[in-house]
Amino acid sequence: MIKNQDSAKKSDVIQIPIGSLEKFRKNPWIVSTFVLAFLLIGVLAFGSNIGKEAVVSEEKVGADVLKLLQSKVTGEVEINSITRESGLYRVNVMYQGQEVPIYATLDGKNLVSDLIPIDETSVDSIDEGNTGSTGGSVTSVDISGANIKGNENAPITIIEFSDFECPFCARFYTDTFSQIEKEYIDTGKVKVAYMHFPLGFHSQAGPAAEASECAAEQGKFWEMHDKLFENSPAFSDSNYKVWAKEIGLNEAQFNDCLDNGKYATKVNAELTYGSQLGVSGTPGFFVGNEETGYVVISGAQPFSVFKQVIDSQLD
Repeated sequence: MIKNQDSAKKSDVIQIPIGSLEKFRKNPWIVSTFVLAFLLIGVLAFGSNIGKEAVVSEEKVGADVLKLLQSKVTGEVEINSITRESGLYRVNVMYQGQEVPIYATLDGKNLVSDLIPIDETSVDSIDEGNTGSTGGSVTSVDISGANIKGNENAPITIIEFSDFECPFCARFYTDTFSQIEKEYIDTGKVKVAYMHFPLGFHSQAGPAAEASECAAEQGKFWEMHDKLFENSPAFSDSNYKVWAKEIGLNEAQFNDCLDNGKYATKVNAELTYGSQLGVSGTPGFFVGNEETGYVVISGAQPFSVFKQVIDSQLD
């Protein structure tokens, strides 16, 4: 998710560690990403039984949620309060100074990433299979140092802040990116600027980003980009090195680059810059140019959303 903000320069940004999640609760999207990332997409369960009517105590749910989170994230996690809401337990978790609501079924066996009210307005606005939002704008984005795909002089730029370990980023790559490439990148209308935003609860997101930069050093960022998304989340240093060989990189140069963390500073700087722009979850996009500004697109949106925004800017 991206909040509205006019512009920012990377030179004005103070670097923070890759694990920082200061924007964690700015929107339901990042909460959903957090829960889904470590409990898999679909049913998010403490156990395998669903729909049992037995109600467990607030203390039991709180203890189980706390135990689970402490095993999955770094940093201090506390349960701030537990209440009943819409037939669920709402567990308000304090994480890195922010309160994050997580919902659990009354039987204590399942987590629910977010509540969507069932009314005429919300039902009309739901796009099945779509996660994220569109709207808002920024006036300027500094893409110096980003990895570019497409014609440098293309009239429209899609700036993507992404995480190779993020399942929704992989969904965008699988379902949407190829269509954008065929219709807009290959025809010279759009270029894509890829920037790193490794989420702190993805342990290999930072190393994967560094691996892609080590490939970029040899002119093969996009080849490694594709390998990473096609194999996510089976990440490890040994796998990065196997894929480097498969795409024809100089292995000694790549291995030295990766082993020494040559691009950790760059990855961290882009994460920090994305936060400064208002990015708080992945994938996050800015679509436009420096003359007219950029429209914000958040989440794994379908091709139709990008097409609508791009076509309106090309007119």
